Amino acid sequence: MQTEEEHCVAAWWHMVVRNVRSVPQRCEILKRKIAAQYNSFTSKSLKEHIFPPLMDMLIYFNFFKAPFLVDLKKPESKIPHTINFYIKVEPGVMLGIWHTVPTCREEDAEGKDRCWYEAALHDGNPIIVYLHGSAEHRAAPHRLNLVKVLSDGGFHVLSVDYRGYGDSTGKPTEEGLTADAICVYEWTKARSGATPVCLWGHSLGTGVVTNAARVLEEKGSPVDAIVLEAPFTNIWDASINYPLLKIYRKLPGFLQTLMDALRKDKIVFPNDENVKFLSSPLLILHGEDDRTVPLQIGKQLYEIAHNAYRHKERVKMAIFPPGFQHNLLCRNPTLVKIVRDFLSQQWA
Repeated sequence: MQTEEEHCVAAWWHMVVRNVRSVPQRCEILKRKIAAQYNSFTSKSLKEHIFPPLMDMLIYFNFFKAPFLVDLKKPESKIPHTINFYIKVEPGVMLGIWHTVPTCREEDAEGKDRCWYEAALHDGNPIIVYLHGSAEHRAAPHRLNLVKVLSDGGFHVLSVDYRGYGDSTGKPTEEGLTADAICVYEWTKARSGATPVCLWGHSLGTGVVTNAARVLEEKGSPVDAIVLEAPFTNIWDASINYPLLKIYRKLPGFLQTLMDALRKDKIVFPNDENVKFLSSPLLILHGEDDRTVPLQIGKQLYEIAHNAYRHKERVKMAIFPPGFQHNLLCRNPTLVKIVRDFLSQQWA
């Protein structure tokens, strides 16, 4: 009869034998996996491996999480009467959002919790869901400047970090960013009562806004109002005019490679097509000296929208004099009046 020690040795030896016998099979499986990976890699050109992820990186630029060393859970260190909270869009995607109440409610907001801020959304002061451009996050200085200006002007502002930006989870895609915008808008509308909600997009955010607005329009729930700050016609036009890429435009095959990469990544952001399907009040803001998205592109988008809208008075464009470039229209003292006058007229 085997002792316990002998039994353990026998069991160990059987395990060794089984593993040795399985080595040829495992090697064959490994060989097939390596061959599949090799075939997958060699079936595409090097540019097909490099350009799609490169364009994805250049367009979203979400890896650049400046300003650094900012605790996004504590917005009060950057902007007053503001609270941080999160919304779950889908499994694995949680969005970080700052809600800044109008400055006129600053004293009321002191020491209040999220429940109070949510309830404040139906206090009658108009609400702006702010969807920023590429790179950085909701604490970027130029974004905070705009939020402060709008708050002083009597607006609630929800500053949203899309998936993959700031402390929001997930990976950015055009479809994903659109879903984020729709989710935040519907969440806000569900809590705003009769208070109107405006979608405001800047730069890349304009593409997110019109994508979301078109989906909502098709669902029978047009957005209360839309503001597009420094918009482009589509991501193709925006890309070939992007300062960083302009120097490469004359390289043989570059434009075709760029187009193929955008198509593979399914990045379109077709503002020029989306506006043809909208009925929401639409205000376009653009600076004369915008070098990132030239004014001419903004004018093109305005013409397309104005021609497509049945009610022409719902489409307006405001052009700002030199000095504000791409990110600093908030420094123009007439900005809030232009926005308030437009929204008041449309919502009357």
